Amino acid sequence: MEALQWVRGELLVPATLAQIGVIAAAWALARFLAPKLQRYLEGWLGKFRYSRISDAVIRAVAPLSLPLIWLLLQWFSVFAAQRAGWPNHLIESVVSLLTAWVVIRLISNTVRDPGWAKTLAIVAWGIAALNLLGLLGPTIAVLDNMGLTLGEIRITLLGAIKAAIVLAVLLWLAGLVSHLADTQLAGVRSLSPSARVLLGKTFRIVMMAIAVVVALDSIGIDLTALAVFSGAVGLGIGFGLQKVVSNLISGLILLMDKSVKPGDVIAIGDSFGWINSLRARYVSVITRDGTEHLIPNEELISQRVENWSYSNTLIRLKLPIGISYDSDPKLAMELAVEAAMSEDRVRKEPPPVARFMNFGNDALELELRIWIADPQDGVANVRSNILLKIWESYRANSIEFPFGQRDLHIRSSVPIPVRLDEDGEVGT
Repeated sequence: MEALQWVRGELLVPATLAQIGVIAAAWALARFLAPKLQRYLEGWLGKFRYSRISDAVIRAVAPLSLPLIWLLLQWFSVFAAQRAGWPNHLIESVVSLLTAWVVIRLISNTVRDPGWAKTLAIVAWGIAALNLLGLLGPTIAVLDNMGLTLGEIRITLLGAIKAAIVLAVLLWLAGLVSHLADTQLAGVRSLSPSARVLLGKTFRIVMMAIAVVVALDSIGIDLTALAVFSGAVGLGIGFGLQKVVSNLISGLILLMDKSVKPGDVIAIGDSFGWINSLRARYVSVITRDGTEHLIPNEELISQRVENWSYSNTLIRLKLPIGISYDSDPKLAMELAVEAAMSEDRVRKEPPPVARFMNFGNDALELELRIWIADPQDGVANVRSNILLKIWESYRANSIEFPFGQRDLHIRSSVPIPVRLDEDGEVGT
């Protein structure tokens, strides 16, 4: 009975029925316009300059055509009702729910991390619930009163939340802008790969720094107060972050002097491979067996590095060969050169040559010298192919590979006494 009275007194009144009619009319109009808007948005796919970003935005927004149009119409309804002095609490509730719905759908379409998506969805629904219950204003007031004072600066919980939101949004925007800048720099052929990486990283650091400064300024922190912490930061860098800072500075030096760049074939220590990428703290080197080594930038500055493609990719390989003393060395050298010439990766200019190097203890020592221009494709495979062809050619032409020989000379003999036992056994 009380519920029926409440329905008659609260719902079945002209003001509430009028708001329900406005909501229903807005939904019907949004339902009619949504397919047209969705087709219009999807028609712009791939037509913008930065299609990778624009297409992602269109794919996230196009499925929300219905709630977006409905929300827009409801906002106009709220403004019109407020100007006319009509009741609009029911329409405002619908606006709050639609806003939460749109935000959550956008988050689920754009945020890939499930944890962050769930957290942001909970926050959106929480704000909508507080607004529906009329508790959003008091909650904001309570958060604004909770804080602490540091000197002349007062930091409230509300301000910290706002700063966190501003920082997250600005860092996302900074990453997006940095990605666009990297894309533009990648197309500038007049810049070297090292210069493109250096400019891209510098721009990213500047954008991140601006995001942090703006976030701190949004909560009223005087940036000059940060100078107080400079001494402590310098002390921390001097002791705890020495290696980190050294690698960062070494990375900048590598980018500026262009001693190494992505694609170079280098050998440092026991690692041999091509540089995959230059990072702020390390260099990624991938070996021929697919292992990726993360070498600190400091090692490339302080240690001896062999860069096989620094000025050019042309390198010479030396293949030692030993033949027996009974074989013809001239024929052996000719056959070795012919085997090298038959290999596709061996350069014809400068041509491969064979040299008689030494009279060895067990063999006549020859050396085949070849040039290749693609060390990034491997060195051991070229050696293997040529040595196999040399072995086949020598075998067909009766050129022998000697085995190691050792002669044992007895300088003096020692007489060994021999006696015969009574049982007929021989002993010494």
